[in-house]
Amino acid sequence: MAVTVGVSRLGLGTLRQVPAESRPLVRPGSVPVGIVHLGLGAFHRAHQAVYTEEAIGVAGGNWGIVGVAPRSRTVIEPLAEQDCLFSVTTLSGEGSTTRVVGALAGVRHAASEPQAVVDLLADPAVRVVTLTVTEKAYQLDPVTGKLRADPEVAADLTTDRPPTTVPGLLLRGLAARAAADAGPVALVSCDNLPANGTRLRGLVHQALRQARVPDGLLDWVADQVTFPGTMVDRIVPASTPDTLAAARRALGVSDLAAVDAEPYRQWVVEDDFPAGRPAWERAGAVLTTDAGAWERLKLRTLNGVHSATAYLGALAGYETIADALAMPHLTTVLRRLIAEEIAVSFTPPEGVAVTGYGDEVLSRFANPAIRHRTLQVAMDGSQKLPQRILHTVADLRAAGRSARWAALVVAAWLRFAAGQADDGTALPLDDPLAGRIRAALGSGGGNPAATVDAVLALDEVFPAEVAADDEFRADVTAWLTALGRHGVAATLAGAA
Repeated sequence: MAVTVGVSRLGLGTLRQVPAESRPLVRPGSVPVGIVHLGLGAFHRAHQAVYTEEAIGVAGGNWGIVGVAPRSRTVIEPLAEQDCLFSVTTLSGEGSTTRVVGALAGVRHAASEPQAVVDLLADPAVRVVTLTVTEKAYQLDPVTGKLRADPEVAADLTTDRPPTTVPGLLLRGLAARAAADAGPVALVSCDNLPANGTRLRGLVHQALRQARVPDGLLDWVADQVTFPGTMVDRIVPASTPDTLAAARRALGVSDLAAVDAEPYRQWVVEDDFPAGRPAWERAGAVLTTDAGAWERLKLRTLNGVHSATAYLGALAGYETIADALAMPHLTTVLRRLIAEEIAVSFTPPEGVAVTGYGDEVLSRFANPAIRHRTLQVAMDGSQKLPQRILHTVADLRAAGRSARWAALVVAAWLRFAAGQADDGTALPLDDPLAGRIRAALGSGGGNPAATVDAVLALDEVFPAEVAADDEFRADVTAWLTALGRHGVAATLAGAA
């Protein structure tokens, strides 16, 4: 995206042009590095980077972040040109505010400079490594948690080539850190994975067992590396030309790395950091001994409802989540999903009412200023549905409860994956298992029951107990039949 002619570019030399209330809370470039972050997308910039800068601004500390983009240079280049500065615009129906964030102390591109990233992970000054790389980058089976038999991962673990995958980068970095006697470190997953800390520990330990590693490395990792679990929450849509234009109007300079986000944010972190951490609690984070209940609350209620809205909304022809929620009967159905199934599927954090949390979620989704596209939320369904929907199903069915509304979400995903909206518009299937999903859908020959049988046989997606559940299978088939015959609008009207 081009810089507007005649408008200066955001950077250290132009900060004086930025309104005082929009300038960083810390002096950019003055905070030494203490954190490496893998995954330099919009969410990290609007979430962990904001929390970290606020914590440093209040309590100090050498916690500057080096942001690492695993593959794409799209974000790296503008950030490098802007002295690692970027802005976050907070959007609500009442208006917006924009602030430049100065938490980044550097940026790296893992694909072109993997050794530099490995060296960073081995640096004694780096005591925390955080990740927002999306579910699929972990290369874990979402059902079993086992490391996939991926040829790129295998090459990273069994050869001396420069690492190209997240498991490979972490393994090489930890090996280099142990060799340098660089001290303990916390690896912190901030992705929407169930038990994300446990999953990340499992990834590292599986990688160690598969790799050619020095004697004693597994013991060193067990003794020196922790894996705090987290729950992260903030709606951060993909940046658009409107995002950049809003930042330019607010700042008086051009920011090609600008992001926007909703006002709400939350971060729950297990407090297990052997070499220290920023004072995130001073920025509003919740520090706890167990993030599990918070994680289930968010994954099942917010993320599960987000996916439900995305698939039903995209099928009905709605571009954004907020637009989809205006569809007649959708919020009624979603509230029934929350109250009748999600709320009774797990024990929430003390003092939290799942239905009240769900009402707040729906209000956030309806924010007209957040243009979160249904197709963006619908991506990577095979990776997301297990923790967002299918774990709810498994717990409900184990307790002898119906999972009828959750079955509607699965049916909507199947119809979405078939590639056509109710009005005939083509829908993209952006998913690492796209080929297998489409093959399973095709093998059903257009028969809903046969289609459901074929797709539920994908054991990378569906837990065995869910796939074998006759009642759930029948519910999915009934919903898929209704969606195919009548479309989303009429199906919801009949259900509500």
